Amino acid sequence: MNLILFDGTDERLDLLPFTYTRPVAGIRCGILTITEKWLRRTGGQVSYLCPAYLSGKYPIHYGADALYVNGALCPNGPLVEALAQLGPGDSLVHGTKLLGLRAKTAIVSLAELYYEASHRPISFGGPFTFIARPPDIFAHNRSELIADFEILTSHRRSQPITDPHTIVYAPEQVFLEEGVQLRAAILNAETGPIYLGKNAIVGEGSIVRGAFALGEGASLNLGAKMRGDTSIGPHCKVGGEVSNSVFFAHSNKGHEGYLGNSVVGEWCNLGADTNTSNLKNNYGQVKLWSYRQNDYEETGRQFCGLMMADHVKCSINTMFNTGTVVGPCVNLFGSGFPPKLVPPFSWGGSEGLTTFNYQKMEELAYRVMDRRGDGPTTEDLAILNHVFAQTAKYRSWEG
Repeated sequence: MNLILFDGTDERLDLLPFTYTRPVAGIRCGILTITEKWLRRTGGQVSYLCPAYLSGKYPIHYGADALYVNGALCPNGPLVEALAQLGPGDSLVHGTKLLGLRAKTAIVSLAELYYEASHRPISFGGPFTFIARPPDIFAHNRSELIADFEILTSHRRSQPITDPHTIVYAPEQVFLEEGVQLRAAILNAETGPIYLGKNAIVGEGSIVRGAFALGEGASLNLGAKMRGDTSIGPHCKVGGEVSNSVFFAHSNKGHEGYLGNSVVGEWCNLGADTNTSNLKNNYGQVKLWSYRQNDYEETGRQFCGLMMADHVKCSINTMFNTGTVVGPCVNLFGSGFPPKLVPPFSWGGSEGLTTFNYQKMEELAYRVMDRRGDGPTTEDLAILNHVFAQTAKYRSWEG
């Protein structure tokens, strides 16, 4: 069956700034992105019903019989089974939330999707994980990492750990793909599984506590301290101390410094000794900027650190306050704490922000991505150009 992951109106707005540059299903939670989870569970073709400016990179493939699934929904066995049992014209709902719809004809807009779903709703009472807001990404990371670990390693045998100087606790919960380099590390999987992806590197002296995932081609620098419930996406380079955080892909935190209860997008670089607060001095609940509410709102969480979108760079010794949101394509530097909301395409820091010149930002993206042999495509640049224009209203200094 043709599977189409759709961006719900609320979910898309609530998951900004990460959804400026990707569909909702492009978010990583656990080892895999939501898209990759559905591919693993269904084995079919996956495409997207998302805003037009993203469709060049994330197209939709119509078919005579299609299953439309909410892109914020992480699959599990009961959910996949319930969706598979839908007849043409049936929808699966949980309260007012649309989970999925089996369509008889091609659907080209969200308005049409919701209209069709209102005709024959079927209530789903089983468990499911729904990524509704940015903090949900790190909050659900442990459970999704464990679920992904089971999917990825079932009926497979791990590559052996041959290094005599690496100490492993609960080795049955550790899985190495081909090409992993592991030297003089401590892996403690008693608290959750540890997954090391293809050609990943764990530097000497690294201490890793599960649940933990290191993606394909990613690396932990010497002496890294991974405190658990953390996912490092493909081709990231991470060092220092990290706790309950998610790196999407191609991002670097190569040096000392603390990152906790945070989410870092793609193509970011955190300078040496960058530190993030994840707990207020008064131990109160953290407020986080909501793009949909155009205001700060309560997260209901005592621990919440940094939400950093794609293509962000920050200089050495940068300090991020509790509950800071940084939009895409930002360059931060200078002393003191940057604002708790850093608008997209900003340049500066605590002493003031100006607009990151679009041409210079594009040149930087070329340099950064070319180093990995993965320069920006025409579709990538079209997305960034659209987001630059779309987010001008947040750069108040532009008048």
